[in-house]
Amino acid sequence: MNKLLNQIAKTLTRKKLTLSVCESCTGGMLGSIITQVPGSSKYFPGGIIAYSNEVKQKTVGVKPATLRKYGAVSAEVVREMAQGVRKRFKSDIGIGITGIAGPSGGSKKKPVGLVFISLSYNKMIFVEKCLFKGNRDHIRKKACKQALVLLNHLLKIVNDETELKRFFVLNL
Repeated sequence: MNKLLNQIAKTLTRKKLTLSVCESCTGGMLGSIITQVPGSSKYFPGGIIAYSNEVKQKTVGVKPATLRKYGAVSAEVVREMAQGVRKRFKSDIGIGITGIAGPSGGSKKKPVGLVFISLSYNKMIFVEKCLFKGNRDHIRKKACKQALVLLNHLLKIVNDETELKRFFVLNL
């Protein structure tokens, strides 16, 4: 993962892009991973751990109606988390992560390991639904790694309008 992290750091720095994160089930792990790279303050102004619905609403700007209708672990909520954190920190890219890391809290409809990851860039929103296996720690680590993989992909195509549209349109 260090190679991936260093590549992301170099690209964000070179392209003069900033990144902020809003995490629920990962509890700050993604922000911690990002800040392992010396000099990350150049492109990472900060993140929000929005574990409770109240923080999702009051600090990040997730609409109460969205939470009521879809629940905290949903594509709709993670979209608003990514958009909200990007706006709050005035960053170029926002990442949102919400899910059920377990060992309890899952249901048939939303099992343990269900994670939604969202990237917000300009007016575009990408959401990926994942189902990770393993214990709580494994699920949280896999969610962080997948968020970084998605971010790295976005950074590779950020200057290609056609690829950007394909990436965001195919994955909405």
